[in-house]
Amino acid sequence: MNSIRTVGVVGLGLIGGSIAKGLKARLPGIRIIAYDNARESLEVGLASELIDEAADSLDVLTDGCDLICVCVPVQQIEKCMPALEGFKGWVTDVGSVKAPIVKTAERLWGELPANWVPGHPIAGSEQHSVHAADADLFVNHKVILTPLEITAPTAVKMVREFWNLLEAEVIVMGVAHHDDILAQTSHLPHLLAYTLVDVLAGFGDEREVFDYAAGGFRDFSRIAASDPQMWHDIFITNRGALLKLLQTFMGALQETADLIEEGDSEALLSRLERAKQARDYFSELQSKL
Repeated sequence: MNSIRTVGVVGLGLIGGSIAKGLKARLPGIRIIAYDNARESLEVGLASELIDEAADSLDVLTDGCDLICVCVPVQQIEKCMPALEGFKGWVTDVGSVKAPIVKTAERLWGELPANWVPGHPIAGSEQHSVHAADADLFVNHKVILTPLEITAPTAVKMVREFWNLLEAEVIVMGVAHHDDILAQTSHLPHLLAYTLVDVLAGFGDEREVFDYAAGGFRDFSRIAASDPQMWHDIFITNRGALLKLLQTFMGALQETADLIEEGDSEALLSRLERAKQARDYFSELQSKL
C-alpha cells in the first residue's frame, strides 16, 4: 500500500463508508475522495472526516486516485464502468455477483481490464447508510477476489494488500464458483427472508403477527431490513444460479409439506434431525476459526 496515497470510493454507503473509515483509522496520511449520487452521504462523509473530498463526477476520481473501489449495487457498477475506461490505477469492486461485471467489461472493452480485480467482502449489516460506517467492519471477515487470467498479478497483490490492511481474510476463487456459492449461502437466505416478511405482512392484522413474533422470527427476518435496491440487483443479476437453487428448495419444501400432510412422523423427524446435525457441524467448524 506504500504506492497508494489517494483512494477513490464510488458509493458512500455502509461498505464504502466503512472502507473509508477503516483506512483513515489505519493510514492517517491516506487521502480519500468519494463520489455518490446522494449529496447527503457525501456531506456526512465530509462532516465526519471519513473523506477528504466529495467529487462531482467520476472524472475527479480517475484523474486523482491511485486505487478506486466501486461500492454500489451490481447494476449500478455496470453503469459506472464506462467512466473508468483508461484509468491507469488499480480498480476493485464489492459487488455480490461477479459475472455481470465481467460480461459488461467484455461488451465495453472486449475483456476486463488487467488492472481491475473483482472483489466481494463477506461482511455487512442490515443497516445500509454511511451513518452506520464501521472502521472494523471487515476485521476477520472473508473477502473473495475473483481475478481472471488476464488480471495483472501486481493488481491482485495491491488489492490483496488493500483488504489485508483492513484486517480481512482474502480468498481467491473463480467468478462462476463465487456466484454459485453466494447464491447458496447468501442470496437464497435473503430471498427467503424478504418473502417471509412480505407474506406475513399480508396476513390480516400484520401488527398482531409481529407483536407475537418470537426470537426465531426476529433472527431469520433481520436480513430483510437490508437495502432493497442492492438485493433487487443481486437477485436479478444472479438469477441463473439463484433460480436453479430456488427450484431445488421449493421441491424440498413441498416434500416437507407432504410429510406433514401425510402425518409421516418418522420421516419428518429424520429430516429435522439431519438438518440439525448439519447445522451443529457448521457451528463446530465456525467455532474453530
